[in-house]
Amino acid sequence: MAYKTLFSVITDTALAGPVLDQAIAMATAWDAHLDVLCMGLDRTQTGFYYAGANALILQETITRAQDEARAVEAHVRKILEASDVRWGLDSGVAQLADMGRHVAQRARFSDLVILPKPYGEKRGVELEPILESAMFDGAAPVLMVPEAGQIVTAPQRILLAWNESDEALEAARTALPLLIQADSVRIVVIDPPVHSPTRSDPGGLLSQYLSRHGVNCEIDVLSKTLPRVSDVLMRHAADVEADMIVMGAYGHSRFREAILGGATRNMLEHAKIPVFLAH
Repeated sequence: MAYKTLFSVITDTALAGPVLDQAIAMATAWDAHLDVLCMGLDRTQTGFYYAGANALILQETITRAQDEARAVEAHVRKILEASDVRWGLDSGVAQLADMGRHVAQRARFSDLVILPKPYGEKRGVELEPILESAMFDGAAPVLMVPEAGQIVTAPQRILLAWNESDEALEAARTALPLLIQADSVRIVVIDPPVHSPTRSDPGGLLSQYLSRHGVNCEIDVLSKTLPRVSDVLMRHAADVEADMIVMGAYGHSRFREAILGGATRNMLEHAKIPVFLAH
């Protein structure tokens, strides 16, 4: 198994650099094809303007979105043309509520989607639905690239978050090409359930499964000594000098995480190294 079709969505030239650097490096390492979708955000959706808004104003916003898409496409094309990878480029304009459909249609036929961190300063509201659409509607794993950091094509030290959930198992399976190449994979279990059937051997079955694929893995059982699970994961990743974190995404509903927070939301906000996510 290998990643042969990579996909990325760019909506802002300021965020394109790290994402495309990572995508091009992975396409080179895996001899893969890279597809990039450049999008402009049409802000004329219902509710944004009052009912009597002048048609010229609406047309102006559409024209502005088209200009944004063309500017992003020109910027991305220049970067891709300077690379040696096989690539494809497309652009378009969509309203925020409809952007996910365009992303999911392409993500469905991709092995891995590479996207920027969706939260933080100077980041558009469209980044979150793009990431979620790739995972939920496109059923594709996502590699979230932080704003700064070392490019990772074959991470040697991977931290794999494990809580026995379907999401965590899907992440482990879809990340197998990366896990197999790593020198060390640390399966991290935080406060295993008291009444779990695997209480005496947390992570044991996953370790057995991965080892049969040739993955060199160890199990780290940790206590939740910080308020959030994501904080424990990130601190442990720093302690073991991990190159990447692999985890299941949105074990709780997206609405609950948006309101109350959650491991996925917090990781997407604060991670300093690439995070591989699957649902």
